[in-house]
Amino acid sequence: MRHGGDGVGSTEAAPGRDESPEERADRQWSELLQELRVVQTGVQILFGFLLTVAFQQRFPALSGGDRTLYTVTVVLGAAATGALVGPASLHRMLAGHRLKPETVVWASRLTVLGLVLLVCTMTAALLLVLRVAGAGTAATWIVTGMVVWFALAWFLLPLLARHRARERRVRR
Repeated sequence: MRHGGDGVGSTEAAPGRDESPEERADRQWSELLQELRVVQTGVQILFGFLLTVAFQQRFPALSGGDRTLYTVTVVLGAAATGALVGPASLHRMLAGHRLKPETVVWASRLTVLGLVLLVCTMTAALLLVLRVAGAGTAATWIVTGMVVWFALAWFLLPLLARHRARERRVRR
């Protein structure tokens, strides 16, 4: 068995693990399910909330630009929900076809896409709320700061950790 794989869905066992590709896929699938349980709940609540906004009394008073921003936000929320629920459908449609390693790879890709779409949804929703709340030009700066925070916490930190782990393995 080869060692050193660090990518989700990789057929190589992680360092210190002695597992077959099937065992690795089963473990990765379980880990992915745990991650999705956290994210799916949040994105579904956010999307449900977004759907109710159009039925609020103040909605007709929104400017044309804010209505467009709301529409974009709802579409992004739907896309994020679809991407983050997609792995369950993928698994169900491929179960029993001996495709678990491939299922894990595609489900992982859908999850990352869903996270990107969730950042976009949260960005648009935050911008809309801050504009309606009257934050003016500060809204843009606040939203920019939040996008930077999401990028750091959700994407750059994990990439930095992977890079440092790879450097340690190369030095050995």
